[in-house]
Amino acid sequence: QVQLVDSGGGLVQTGGSLRLSCAASGRTSASYAMGWFRQAPGKEREFVAAITWSGGMPYYADSVKGRFTISRDNAKNTVSLQMNSLKPEDTAVYYCASQNLRGSPTRVAMYGYWGQGTQVTVSS
Repeated sequence: QVQLVDSGGGLVQTGGSLRLSCAASGRTSASYAMGWFRQAPGKEREFVAAITWSGGMPYYADSVKGRFTISRDNAKNTVSLQMNSLKPEDTAVYYCASQNLRGSPTRVAMYGYWGQGTQVTVSS
């Protein structure tokens, strides 16, 4: 079991920045990667970014490349998502997740543990 607590959402104007954080506890050693996903009203949950605990290149959705940066702190078991140049279309509930199935870290189905979600609202 992995427990995740995500935080850091809020209301920001277009072009602003926010930093999301995810604190992980439990069997994090069994996790292949940590990911961030988002879900806007009426839409399916979609991949945003992912990073492995062991290193390697992070993964990003095309829509956030160059604006968002995912990072991890292995000692603290935390994963962060720095979001810059925010746009109204970034408005969604953002979820931290732990990948417990082998496969592409960009797929929702690979993740078995989820945080409670944090709301990000970007005003125009």
